[in-house]
Amino acid sequence: MDSRGLFITVEGGEGVGKSTNMAFLEQHLTELGIDLVVTREPGGTALGEDIRELLLRPRQEEVAPTAELLLIFAARAQHLAEVVEPALGSGRWVLCDRFTDATYAYQGGGRQLPMAAIRELEQLVQGDLRPDYTLLLDAPVDVGLSRARERAELDRFEQEQVEFFERVRATYLQLAGEGSGRYRVIDAARPLTEVEQQLQEVCDELATCWGVRHP
Repeated sequence: MDSRGLFITVEGGEGVGKSTNMAFLEQHLTELGIDLVVTREPGGTALGEDIRELLLRPRQEEVAPTAELLLIFAARAQHLAEVVEPALGSGRWVLCDRFTDATYAYQGGGRQLPMAAIRELEQLVQGDLRPDYTLLLDAPVDVGLSRARERAELDRFEQEQVEFFERVRATYLQLAGEGSGRYRVIDAARPLTEVEQQLQEVCDELATCWGVRHP
């Protein structure tokens, strides 16, 4: 069996419970005995976290969509070099809160930047690296935004209009429906216990496929 680690990404729009469900996934995978690195995008490194703060902080001036896109890929390049590739190369699994699918959804779908430009940057920064498995937490936009607005102050993305998030969700679902076997769509509008049951089933399936013995 390939000694390279498994690269799992968790995707979804605002208010789908990524933080809560990432914590559940981390706990369950660790309980299965998997050597796991948990990280996020944008972020995951000192440089990436600085860029994240620049991207999320509400600003008076408008950020050019192309500038936003390039900042995201700059953070990704550092993240891959410093965290993701070394971990995978050493046989560790990587669980990442968002990756390039988010760029297609937010900058391609939401901002309506050309998908071809994103693909070019993806190839430049990532080469052949793609996630092995992607869990898409999906919920209707009104449900997600209602949850997000119950939290603290909204970040720059969370302040966008509903139409922006409808395009984001549609792009995510389009990506998941294009036939790649790496996607599993999770109904995140269900009660948390049901969402966790869906996630646990996926984790157990992955562990079995990759020869991980249950403790």
